[in-house]
Amino acid sequence: MSDMMKELYSIGLIPVIKIENADDAVPLAKALIDGGLPAAEITFRTPCAADAIKRITDAYPEMLVGAGTVLTTEQVDAAIAAGSKFLVSPGLNPKVTAYALSKGIPMLPGCSNPSDIEAALELGLKTVKFFPAEAAGGLKMLKAMAAPYGQLTFMPTGGINANNLLDYLKFNKIVACGGSFMVADDLVREKKWDEITALTRNAVKVMLGLEFVHMGINTESKEEAEKGAKLFSLMFGMPLRETSKSTFAGECLEVMHSKGPGAHGHIGIRTNFVDRAMAYFTRMGFEFDESSITYDAKSGKPKFVYFKDEICGFAVHLVQK
Repeated sequence: MSDMMKELYSIGLIPVIKIENADDAVPLAKALIDGGLPAAEITFRTPCAADAIKRITDAYPEMLVGAGTVLTTEQVDAAIAAGSKFLVSPGLNPKVTAYALSKGIPMLPGCSNPSDIEAALELGLKTVKFFPAEAAGGLKMLKAMAAPYGQLTFMPTGGINANNLLDYLKFNKIVACGGSFMVADDLVREKKWDEITALTRNAVKVMLGLEFVHMGINTESKEEAEKGAKLFSLMFGMPLRETSKSTFAGECLEVMHSKGPGAHGHIGIRTNFVDRAMAYFTRMGFEFDESSITYDAKSGKPKFVYFKDEICGFAVHLVQK
């Protein structure tokens, strides 16, 4: 997977936006960044698309900005000149796709059937857009269509929303999803940046699915741990369960038999995607203890990791659901 595709994957959800007024571009980009999605696909469905892309890439060079609805070689040139990092089209035009690739920019043409996919493979593509995703049969269709094509990956777009986003992202052949549900045309026209930020933040919440798992409390001895766990059990009616390193009261309180990670203990947070959660928190300024990462034997993706720094005296780790 190329570096750009890895970046697409780490973000997970790419807002697909039609901008009618270039003056809206920068405040819209800020709203997305504030919501936790530093990415945008600006569609060439309006005359100001290239100008909007240029304004965003100038204001926020760290943002992953691509051009959508790229239909001609002239639009390829305009998108690249404006600073686009990737291009997307609704269908597969071999001439336009080949031209984009000759310019060294990633291109994701729309594919909705096996014939489209084979044309894409002939052009050397490893990732394509699945469009229109829901209208073309949704996830069931995508899984059936993807099965014969090995390592080809997809970015489904069209009908993706907060209710089906996670179902798509859990399919291991999906790099990211494209969606406009958090940046509806009327919200952009009416400059409702706070609402866009809130919808974006909720989309990230749905994608990552962060949940408290348990708190581990450090003690000096097994006896102290058992006493503490027994008290919690009596207080809250939680069953006791002993492991080689700790005694649990229910599933959410783990009392360690000795000093474990963290000055006071540790906090476990469960997530749908450890790797995407790591990328999200890294963008927010947090670091991870790379030596603590454990990987899933089948997928090769991280399934467990500690944050580098303690939070309020507690070590905090992410664990795969």
